[in-house]
Amino acid sequence: MLFFRHMKINSKIVCLFFVLISFISGFYYHEYLLQEYYERTYSDENIDFSILKKTLDQIYLNYIDPNQIDLEKMTYGAAAGMVNALGDPYTEFFDPEGAKSMEEIVTGKFEGIGLQIGIKDKQLTAISPIKGTPADKAGIRPGDKILLIDEKPTSNLSASEAADIIRGPKGTKVVLTILREGENFDVEIIRDVINVPTVEWKMLENEIALLGVYHFSESTSQDFKKAVFEIINNNVKGIILDLRNNPGGLVNQAIDVAGWLLNRNDLVMIEKGRDGVKKEFRTNGSGDLISYPTVILINEGTASASEILAGALKDNRNLTLIGEKSYGKGTVQKLINLSDNLMLKVTIAEWLTPNGNVINDNGITPDIEVELTLEDYEQQKDPQLEKAIEEISKKINI
Repeated sequence: MLFFRHMKINSKIVCLFFVLISFISGFYYHEYLLQEYYERTYSDENIDFSILKKTLDQIYLNYIDPNQIDLEKMTYGAAAGMVNALGDPYTEFFDPEGAKSMEEIVTGKFEGIGLQIGIKDKQLTAISPIKGTPADKAGIRPGDKILLIDEKPTSNLSASEAADIIRGPKGTKVVLTILREGENFDVEIIRDVINVPTVEWKMLENEIALLGVYHFSESTSQDFKKAVFEIINNNVKGIILDLRNNPGGLVNQAIDVAGWLLNRNDLVMIEKGRDGVKKEFRTNGSGDLISYPTVILINEGTASASEILAGALKDNRNLTLIGEKSYGKGTVQKLINLSDNLMLKVTIAEWLTPNGNVINDNGITPDIEVELTLEDYEQQKDPQLEKAIEEISKKINI
């Protein structure tokens, strides 16, 4: 009897062994196919790297001022040009200065004006000004087209190149020429130290909490956790989650935040890679805020990771979205260190909401559309927030 029991155990181990071998074999076979495809497509026979050498030779032989030839700078320019030729505004090459700026943005502290920018419809565009920063105080709005930076045209600049020009030491000035609603005008902004607020909350009337998430940086998860405990201890009856002008950031932080608002193991997003394989990302949090009636504010400045969060809450809890259509940035980027001081940000996948909705270029349409006009800005009115208070009051029966 013991012998047969031992045989059954061994058979399970053997089955597990073969399953494991099959998985590993499949993984390496997939990697092999990708490598084979790369070598077949990008072999020396199919791409003429000598073009770069010939171009450089002719510059050395003919350029009017040989002293201006900077080989390192030209190499960076060649790499950036190769990346830009993809036509993807989110895939970028960063030289040492750009790589340093990117690291500062991820940590959430830098000097500049506090404006998230991107390329939309082939035009440099303001995605969102960060709350309380010089760009916000100067009245820059999501969707503003940036035509000039200090009188320099932006038409041939990548988002990172434009950001490098806009950023600068505290106390210095930058002038942006903005196109908004068919009118051009200049906005003068004084740069400052940007300490990006990630999470803030305050109590409104009738024990309604206005919970703002302004950026997903390395500290967002901890900042949100602190706000959750304060909300729980203050007898809040309902929550308005404000994701307006949140340009996104670190996706893992958005998933952590979702864990407070959804049940454990709820689907947050689906990532679709280059091979078509879909990968699911689920919550691993406590869901402490799931029992609170909640509505969500979004606008054109709600982008990337904040769209992931909004989409997950809409699909899982059918929460009401109020405001304006979101930006529509639904691709995933990976930061790759090419060397100690060079970096590549490359698009590796697109993401979908739990219901499979594509956000890239589409955005998320609110259930209740409320526009925030220029007149509202000037008169410091917020009809979107007013509507959110009205809707959450219905849910908590005020």
